[in-house]
Amino acid sequence: MIIKGFQPTTLLDYPGHISALVFTAGCTFRCPFCYNKSLVENSPDLEELDEKKILDLIKRRSKLIEGVVISGGEPTMYKDLPDFIKKIKELGLKVKLDTNGTNPEMLKSLIDQNLLDFIAMDIKNSPKHYEQTTKVKFDVEKIKKSVEMIMKSKVDYEFRTTAAPCFISRDDFIEICKWLDGAKKYCLQQFRPVQGMIDDSLLDERTYSEDELKDIKDMLKPYFEKVEIRV
Repeated sequence: MIIKGFQPTTLLDYPGHISALVFTAGCTFRCPFCYNKSLVENSPDLEELDEKKILDLIKRRSKLIEGVVISGGEPTMYKDLPDFIKKIKELGLKVKLDTNGTNPEMLKSLIDQNLLDFIAMDIKNSPKHYEQTTKVKFDVEKIKKSVEMIMKSKVDYEFRTTAAPCFISRDDFIEICKWLDGAKKYCLQQFRPVQGMIDDSLLDERTYSEDELKDIKDMLKPYFEKVEIRV
């Protein structure tokens, strides 16, 4: 794996657990509002971190943390991801994976090997508007397969969507409700126009207001066990 970021402690990225955070470089999508541009594009400006040194750091902190979050970029791009996770699990730590769901085969392998304790999957848009958000051509059926697999698994999970009005409408949220009906948890993430996004022209785009997000949340509630707004 190409690792280009490490945070020794996070209280936010794995709900209810003190964790370390590992960032892999490269991604299958090019979502314009993504603020991890350097990671997504595997920028040479970011130093590549030695995997063994990262695992040693995690081992040294294994009594202070409860888990490790593997994020990106898109971690499932890497064939050696299962081996990396196994080394973390050997330390007695939980593992949370952040993924965009484009590699259902890797997800199945990880789930079947009981290597994951939590999966957070990004839902970029309603299926018919997915490429409008991701800016790449791909088989949306793979996304649907990942969703179905996660929902049927025994692994804890959440789905989450960045609520960017310029890409995702109320009608799209309605379609997402129908698609993910019955899921455990769905999170609305507020779109934040910040410097360093893949497309900085979005800096002038509006965000959903607090009242609009609450209204969307109320619309979503009947379809999910839990709905949360993250700002």
